[in-house]
Amino acid sequence: MTLKPFAQLAAQECLRVVDPDDKVALTAASAAAFMNGELDVDDANGEVEPIGNPGRPSLPRLVHPRHVAQRGLGSLEGRAAFIHAIAHIEFNAINLAWDAVYRFRGMPRDYYADWVGVAADEARHFSLLRARLRELGHDYGDFDAHDGLWEMAMKTAGSCRERMALVPRVLEARGLDVTPGMIVRLREVGDEITAGILEIILREEVAHVAAGSRWFRWCCERDGVEPEAEFRRLLALHARGAVRGPLNFAARVAAGFSATELDAMTVVTSTASSHPSAGSGPA
Repeated sequence: MTLKPFAQLAAQECLRVVDPDDKVALTAASAAAFMNGELDVDDANGEVEPIGNPGRPSLPRLVHPRHVAQRGLGSLEGRAAFIHAIAHIEFNAINLAWDAVYRFRGMPRDYYADWVGVAADEARHFSLLRARLRELGHDYGDFDAHDGLWEMAMKTAGSCRERMALVPRVLEARGLDVTPGMIVRLREVGDEITAGILEIILREEVAHVAAGSRWFRWCCERDGVEPEAEFRRLLALHARGAVRGPLNFAARVAAGFSATELDAMTVVTSTASSHPSAGSGPA
């Protein structure tokens, strides 16, 4: 009998790929193989390498979030810079999803199915945005970007519970709050194409954040930790500056946030709005 390769090894290969086109292609192929039952899950808790920087091209240049130029959407150049920022988030999200598959062993197969599916979605989102960038005369790497998402991945590499709480439910969930306003602004300047892409991303990101909610609670149950208290603790410890209002309550409820968690986040956003560093963090 031929042994199937492990999904974790496929995830590691996707993480290592540097070229964006190659990463997107390998992600699609690996996700299809997993969904078709061609990849097994490593239930033996195989050795996991320490987290490091994932495969990514030499550009964009990574700078502090405060040094990423902010441009208005009224000009083509400004719109291209805006789309580039979102494309960079989606490229990072491919690596984040694959790292969740690779790094955390002994989880149910449904966990791996969720994050393999997220990786495939993020790769498709990146491709849509990159194609739009090219239509505007630019490409991925033309503008500076920041590394806030991956920095949090490195901080949470030792705990699936903390990863699920802080990456999908805090940093990536920020998109649920800000994307509706972005869509409105794009339509105001007549960019229906980009607005349509963001509508697709927003709809699918609700399910991605919901996966984070589901597996955060699963990890809490496994570890004997009360999830709402743990979420508040992790917010206070690691992510106060990353949570800013207004919150998209409807999308967050659909993504698995409880009323108690939303109340806690509302308090955090009120504190952050008057804090000097409130403007830092993910886009």
